[in-house]
Amino acid sequence: MKVQVVYAKPDRQYVVDLDVPEDTTVFQAAELSGFATQFPEIDLETIPMGIFGVRIKTATTTTLHPGDRVELYRSLIADPKENRRTRAESQKLDRS
Repeated sequence: MKVQVVYAKPDRQYVVDLDVPEDTTVFQAAELSGFATQFPEIDLETIPMGIFGVRIKTATTTTLHPGDRVELYRSLIADPKENRRTRAESQKLDRS
């Protein structure tokens, strides 16, 4: 069955198309993608993963379906809530 594995860096998205057997897990597809060797920051044991934007809890037991897109998520550089709070405070000061 055909699936995709994707990994995005700030400047570029990497996509690998795979043909895997039925009952392949998310973790196995991530291993087969080769991203862990291509990008040293990826640790397959700890990196968050998802399928079509929905984060999964157990990559080692979640099996894939034909056409699924496995996503490997990077850590956020900044907390979005903190960024919004800082912008709101800055706008308040600008209005004063």
